Amino acid sequence: MLKALSGLLLALFVSTLASTVVSTALPRMLGDLHGSPTQYTWVVTATLLAATVATPIFGKLADLFSKRALIQIAVVIFVAGSIAAGFSQDAGQLIAARALQGVGVGALQTLVNIAIGALVSPRERGRYAGYLSSVTSISTIGGPLLGGFIVDTSWLGWRWCFFVGIPVAIAALIILQLTLRLPVYRRANAQIDYWGATFITAGVSLLLIWVSFVDDAFAWASWQTAAMVGGSVLLLGVALWVESRVAEPIVPLRIIRQRATALAILGSLAAGTAMYGATVFLTQYFQVSRGHTPTEAGLLTIPMMAGILVSSIVGGRLVSRSGRLKPFLITGSVSLTAGFVVLGLIDQHTSMVLIAVAMMLVGAGVGLTLQNFVLVVQNAVALTDIGAASATVVFFRSLGGTVGVAVLGAVLARQVGAGTAAGVPAATAYGEATGHVFLISAAVAVVGVVAALLLKPITLRTKAEEGRPPADGQKSRRGSEPTAV
Repeated sequence: MLKALSGLLLALFVSTLASTVVSTALPRMLGDLHGSPTQYTWVVTATLLAATVATPIFGKLADLFSKRALIQIAVVIFVAGSIAAGFSQDAGQLIAARALQGVGVGALQTLVNIAIGALVSPRERGRYAGYLSSVTSISTIGGPLLGGFIVDTSWLGWRWCFFVGIPVAIAALIILQLTLRLPVYRRANAQIDYWGATFITAGVSLLLIWVSFVDDAFAWASWQTAAMVGGSVLLLGVALWVESRVAEPIVPLRIIRQRATALAILGSLAAGTAMYGATVFLTQYFQVSRGHTPTEAGLLTIPMMAGILVSSIVGGRLVSRSGRLKPFLITGSVSLTAGFVVLGLIDQHTSMVLIAVAMMLVGAGVGLTLQNFVLVVQNAVALTDIGAASATVVFFRSLGGTVGVAVLGAVLARQVGAGTAAGVPAATAYGEATGHVFLISAAVAVVGVVAALLLKPITLRTKAEEGRPPADGQKSRRGSEPTAV
């Protein structure tokens, strides 16, 4: 079990590292590639969007095929995207490569949750959720630090931000091949919802494109706005119609209709916005507004990552011991909101001690909510649905991060542009705009508080096999036969 877990955690580590290692290196990357401010945001958004789309697809595939094989395929996709990103010659190539890398990232992040969900009971998953959050926090801490070190080291350069994760990914691939054994429940006439995936991808992508360009390339009240927003609503409406009718939907509506799942999705949206938005915009703030180097910017985010590390480990063990989730979700959501309220007060001259306290509150909130909202859903569904259910929550968490970074990045760019046009120094304008962005994040985090309060008290199951299909050699009602892979 521990050997298999080490391979899963390595895969999770490298996928999270890919999302954070570029945060401190982005200014140098886009400077060398002559990228625009909009492309700056899309280097991050492309990865998050691709990860968001890949999440429910691989979650559904995990309910149909070998989980180990799918994890290995995801690692290969990740490595291919990393190589392509490292050799990019312009900003467009970098964005495309980051999108490919994002497919691997999204697949790995959901498949690791699914694999652990299939290996251990919901009660014990509290402890393992602490391990997952710890690995996430370590890679999130190490990402900005490593990215800053690479950029500031002349004989390396920013391209090594992408190459550095490849050996870790290969090591995870080998360990998983040797140690991971999970049952496969093959179902007759299984179908993949390609149409649903296509319409969801198109609808979300069109919305993000509109957010990136509105009030810059065209006005809010314009035919472009009407076409993009209307088109996005239409595409997502068609996706909803498809999901309600296909046999194997990418996002199962019957799961979303459950009270616990719906509330976990709302909470995950807030947690996703926090995790991605805080990392991206804080490191930019430290560099642009406060004049720190990339390495220093990475070091300055340590209080937030320390909050994630401590709260996830302690919270995970307490969840496993008590079997209760709601008190930790409420505490985490309130901490997240409070941290963003304080960050909403920052400007170019705010005390670094105050910023550090706020970052610790945000980190503690992320550590107590990020994995526990997934655990809420895993506890509520049968094992045969755990892939789709886990992927649905992770999907909306990634969607929250994707839309959050795009929207907050657009707001930041507009406010900085307006400030500098009015004669305000760029560093000052950036500091004030960052504060406004975090006030918006605080408002989003309140949604997580409401979701946590509305959850019914939950006692975690103590057996992994509750809801499991029949044992080897027995036919299930769906006509499936499990095999260990």
